[in-house]
Amino acid sequence: VNHPSGINAQAELGVRSLTAGFYASWAFLFCGERGIRTPDTVSRIHTFQACSFNHSDTSPKGSAKINSYLIDSGGLIHNFKNRILKMKQLLLFILALSSLAAQAQEEIIRFESANPYTFNDVMTDLEDQETQELFGVLRFPEVASDEKLPVVLGVAGSLGWREHHLDYLEQYREQGMATFELKSFQSRGITSTVGSQSEVTMAAMVLDAYRALEALSKHPRVDANRIAITGWSLGGGVTLFSAWLPLKEAINKELSFAAHLALYPPCFVAPTNLSFSKAPMHILIGADDNWTPAAPCEELVKLLESTNDIGVTVYENAHHGYDSEIPVQENENGYSFTDCRFELNDEGDVLMNTLGIAMSNSFLQKLGFAFCAKKGVSIGGNKEARAASMSFANTFMKRHLKGDSSE
Repeated sequence: VNHPSGINAQAELGVRSLTAGFYASWAFLFCGERGIRTPDTVSRIHTFQACSFNHSDTSPKGSAKINSYLIDSGGLIHNFKNRILKMKQLLLFILALSSLAAQAQEEIIRFESANPYTFNDVMTDLEDQETQELFGVLRFPEVASDEKLPVVLGVAGSLGWREHHLDYLEQYREQGMATFELKSFQSRGITSTVGSQSEVTMAAMVLDAYRALEALSKHPRVDANRIAITGWSLGGGVTLFSAWLPLKEAINKELSFAAHLALYPPCFVAPTNLSFSKAPMHILIGADDNWTPAAPCEELVKLLESTNDIGVTVYENAHHGYDSEIPVQENENGYSFTDCRFELNDEGDVLMNTLGIAMSNSFLQKLGFAFCAKKGVSIGGNKEARAASMSFANTFMKRHLKGDSSE
């Protein structure tokens, strides 16, 4: 081979070998099998005839033609640049389509709520409460539908949104239901209320849930008559007490949740007024829960089961957060309410165990907790309870939102 003057033959040999291999890879990417043959290589790999080279290019004359092409670096680089440009354009197009598809599957819903501290604030002085801008995420199932969809509104616990909460919502979407993640904490710049339970109260979150219900009921893709609520721990309390009629009717007399599925809620707050929604309600809780104990939930269900569609399922050997995939561990900041029974009076005040004083602010609440609660709780998953809980939840929502009674 005649080399241009001033170029070291051995160096050029290496450059041409690398260039040939690089071009072969691009040939494979754009038009078929990998490979071309140069006089500097001993292997012979065919290319499709759709490529720049065909089978005849592996002959001695063909090899010379390839060498000539490769040495013509300007044409080669120009060819590569064109292909790279086309590939970038295709990638950008695909990314744009993916982004549009993702946007079509989820929406940020914004609405106004407020910051009441107690149920009494909601029931007697709602108009004077400090307003609060709220948002949540509405997600649709992947399979498109022209029909208005049922929605499961989810409410997180005092640790905020956890992975296992989202697992439930994902399975609902797989069944053709939309889901809504209520962002009560994020909207207020809070990450957790463990150890205080005062930065964002249950009263504020019940109000948030109904304001979200009002916003969702106006959405063109949502069936306003098929919006259920579910929640975990503190969110379970929101789910349970959103069905308490004295509170619900102070917020909205017209709209109601179609079903309430509360996971390990704080049933130790016991209402004297037992007027609850006639919508289906169910409680799922662990037998070994020392954060929000199961016994008060069983007591509440016994009081209501003759007049309401309510039930409770207690999972053996299951702690608080039994449906997570995290091993059981101790949380030294969480309150154990095993020995607490707080009265919720008709005016919406939660009373201290001994003194009967309304816990109407954070100081009085902390004082009330001191009489019966202690710090240190267990939290973590149980594989069998998790599977049973998710299965029950799936069936519950399909039955009450889609009319599907199959197991």
